[in-house]
Amino acid sequence: MTYDLIIIGGGPAGTAAAVYAARKRLRTLFITAEWGGQSVVSEQIYNWIGTPSLSGNELAANFKKHVLANVEKTGSTLEMKEGEKVIGITKNADGFVVKTDKNDEFKTKTILITSGSGRRKITTKGADRLEHKGLTYCASCDGPLFTDMDVAVIGGGNAGFETAAQLLAYAKSVTLINRNDTFRADKITVDKVLQNSKMNAIKNVDILEVKGDKFVEGIIYKETGTEEEKELKVSGIFVEIGQIPNTGFVKGLVPMDELGRIKIDAWNQKTEAPGIWAAGDCTNVLYHQNNIAAGDAVRALEDIYLALHTK
Repeated sequence: MTYDLIIIGGGPAGTAAAVYAARKRLRTLFITAEWGGQSVVSEQIYNWIGTPSLSGNELAANFKKHVLANVEKTGSTLEMKEGEKVIGITKNADGFVVKTDKNDEFKTKTILITSGSGRRKITTKGADRLEHKGLTYCASCDGPLFTDMDVAVIGGGNAGFETAAQLLAYAKSVTLINRNDTFRADKITVDKVLQNSKMNAIKNVDILEVKGDKFVEGIIYKETGTEEEKELKVSGIFVEIGQIPNTGFVKGLVPMDELGRIKIDAWNQKTEAPGIWAAGDCTNVLYHQNNIAAGDAVRALEDIYLALHTK
């Protein structure tokens, strides 16, 4: 059998696409290794539109419920393969063949890639133990939790400075920690953020340890050159040292940027490979958020439907 569409990934983008695919009664196969995307590890999420607060596990469970409810309501032919990871895609005369790590192969006319990305994590002593206990990778999700507290941002690129700018609305003070002597962020952004009286920056340092018993209490760092060790007292640490897109399985099939993100046309989410669309954190869009990923996937699904039925 050849599907109309295969959706790869079970985060907000993949879920949104699956709901719309079910409602449009496309013959769809939905493949996901797990539900929820990056947010599944979050203790509380406050910016998922329509829900004031819920945990990452609740969000993941709701994703699955929403897809199943629409399949049942519409009598859709949407099928699901859970706990499977796509490891490769090849093109054939009728479309594509998608292969998973369970040695399954599925044929399809079109593909929507919503495989997301993973945060690049720090490996400093104490970081793993205190992750989600004051050390976080999402200012939009967790920033308000640190109102009137001293916090730190690790990373000197645009993402680091943009995170610092968000946190200045809540925190008592924000200290940006940069490994190098120069910032990678553009000068206009750097100058504007550093003008804030609550903002500090430390350059040319190596982070040695994240301190804390049950919750983050500070950072031990060493100044490059002097080798002097110092401690910065903070209650929260926000890490912005880049993301790793989950796109290895389509390398060579769809064009990507220098960071491995899939290039898309923002008008319709099409990749440069005919028959393949992409949405969410695996793409080269400017901002990566759950709500943005869901919206982008809906746009892709609308375009896929038109491609299948009107062109």
